[in-house]
Amino acid sequence: MTVPQRILVIRLSAMGDVAMCVPVLLALHRDYPSVAVITLSRKRFQPILSQIPNIQFVEAQVDDLHKGVPGLWKLAKELKEQQPQAIADFHNVLRSKMLRTFMMGIPTATIDKGRKEKKQLVENPSFFKPLKHTTERYADVLRKLGFEINLQHNEFLSKRPISAQIHEKIGKNTSKWIGFAPFAAHRTKAVGLEKAKEIAQEIAGLSHVKLLLFGGGKKETSDLAQIASTADNMISFAGNLDFEEELNLISNLDAMVAMDSGNGHLAAMYGVPVITLWGNTHLYAGFAPYAQPIERQLTVSRTTYPLVPTSIFGNQLVDGYEDITDSIETTRVIEELNKLL
Repeated sequence: MTVPQRILVIRLSAMGDVAMCVPVLLALHRDYPSVAVITLSRKRFQPILSQIPNIQFVEAQVDDLHKGVPGLWKLAKELKEQQPQAIADFHNVLRSKMLRTFMMGIPTATIDKGRKEKKQLVENPSFFKPLKHTTERYADVLRKLGFEINLQHNEFLSKRPISAQIHEKIGKNTSKWIGFAPFAAHRTKAVGLEKAKEIAQEIAGLSHVKLLLFGGGKKETSDLAQIASTADNMISFAGNLDFEEELNLISNLDAMVAMDSGNGHLAAMYGVPVITLWGNTHLYAGFAPYAQPIERQLTVSRTTYPLVPTSIFGNQLVDGYEDITDSIETTRVIEELNKLL
């Protein structure tokens, strides 16, 4: 079967999902280096996707220029000018469906999100088994287009250079750089401020360690600054870097400790070891950071919290389960870190 030599890949959001596209597109480039890829996503994700070789980035301006049906029609016309021979829809949402309709005639493959089994995972406590990983779901889209994609768990972006200003702020690189991102978009996936402090102080107490704190938003920035003030070898970068600088720094970490959130996926795409704390969500849904062993996935007790996962994305709150990520023992985090260090 002749494979298309120019494909359009659609993934508009969210950050972690876009990051999980990276190993799949790297595998595509490795095995099919002549294939040109046009990626359609939001501007804020361009620093992620533009690191992949032979990639052309197209911005989806869905809040203004490409807003609504007329805007998507305009975007479809722009995309057709790029002359893709096939469309790989890694998102399969209303916007991408409309774009595919407006680009009718171009061969298309779409992601199977596994909604039925994910619903079972949440609603039926006895249905508790690992589902297909998201990266494999993306790879399946390309396989439908004729590409033989074989993920080898070594598809990582290269380490990035970091600025003199960042080096100056961290100091000489004689320590291990540990990233810590204790918060998430949904509180059900994060630890509370006191638990975050406890974990941070325990990590900072390890020998030859610099703890670098990551997060975003006004409240998180304030909380992380408060945590960083408790030890000399803690530095918060929340609100201090643009996204590209943050990626450069993350690529140089020796390890990342994160929740089920974007920062863990960003670290994983550089091959950085990631320890993930799982609260109301669970790695069995297929969203664990890429190529990370199961022992680094720290989950809550299902004996104590039998309804976990209470949702796939952490957007459902169950009474009594509000702060369950805090129940993960800090000693488990330190134990896994010590193995890495």
